Amino acid sequence: MPGPLHSYADQPFRHDFLVTEFTNSYSWLKQYLRRQVKSLADAEDVASAAFVEMASLPDVSIIREPRALLTTISQRLVFDLWRRRDLEAAYLAALATTEEATTPSPEVVLEVVQTLVNIDRLLYGLSKNARQAFLYSQLDGLTYREIAELLGVSVSMVRKYIAQALAKCYESN
Repeated sequence: MPGPLHSYADQPFRHDFLVTEFTNSYSWLKQYLRRQVKSLADAEDVASAAFVEMASLPDVSIIREPRALLTTISQRLVFDLWRRRDLEAAYLAALATTEEATTPSPEVVLEVVQTLVNIDRLLYGLSKNARQAFLYSQLDGLTYREIAELLGVSVSMVRKYIAQALAKCYESN
């Protein structure tokens, strides 16, 4: 059933366009991505996700350069993949330094990694200092004065950083 932005009249065009683009561009995009991510499975996942994002656009008739759009979408998805892997690697490295008795289950590790990825996504677009101030406050429990000293800024600037980060978190809810 068409959504509010789709009329029944544009459904055949939409379907034909998406089938044609998938047929013409999926293999090309997968090969392009494979050179970047060095893994066929990751390339397939990212290519599929890029097509899903393109298919979710309300009006595909305005797409003039589908491959350029797919390239742009897939680049963002690759950066997200790399950022997720970096966060996971950092968490696992920190986890490796803990005592065996405190090592969490694989389920807890997955939950923590997913939470870190969500926090990273929420804080995307903030300055480095704003992200650091928020993380120092929320994860390390530091006071604004301690954060200000670490970052070399004033306490009022730390307040602004924390407010910016909290606003980003509330925007997503």
